[in-house]
Amino acid sequence: MGEHMRIGEVAERTGLSLRTIRYYEEVGLVVPSARSQGGFRLYAEPDIDRLDLVKRMKPLGFHLEEMRDLLDVLDPATPGAEPSNEQRAQLHRYCETAEQRCAELRAKLETAEEFAAMLRKSLEHRPAGATAR
Repeated sequence: MGEHMRIGEVAERTGLSLRTIRYYEEVGLVVPSARSQGGFRLYAEPDIDRLDLVKRMKPLGFHLEEMRDLLDVLDPATPGAEPSNEQRAQLHRYCETAEQRCAELRAKLETAEEFAAMLRKSLEHRPAGATAR
């Protein structure tokens, strides 16, 4: 068995807060592989990989149930097993959803960048100390 990490180390490595990691455990997205004799959560590399997947799904607006479903498809119970046709169809649907949401985020980012550029331009045309009317 590989090395285990405590939750603080996992938080530092993943960039997730302790509270978020505990919440993901509470809702069943990521369960620590073990517990220390003192009851501390211990995470193995597959647990951390799972947390990274959840972290990537979050900005795309996937709901908890979708995350659970997608994690089950991506992390089959039998390692090395071929996904079923149903799982492949699910994965295809999630892929399309992710691509659509990425396009939406790119459009929002473009709008935000245009706004920031407008603000920079406005600053360039105002002398220091000038007040708005």
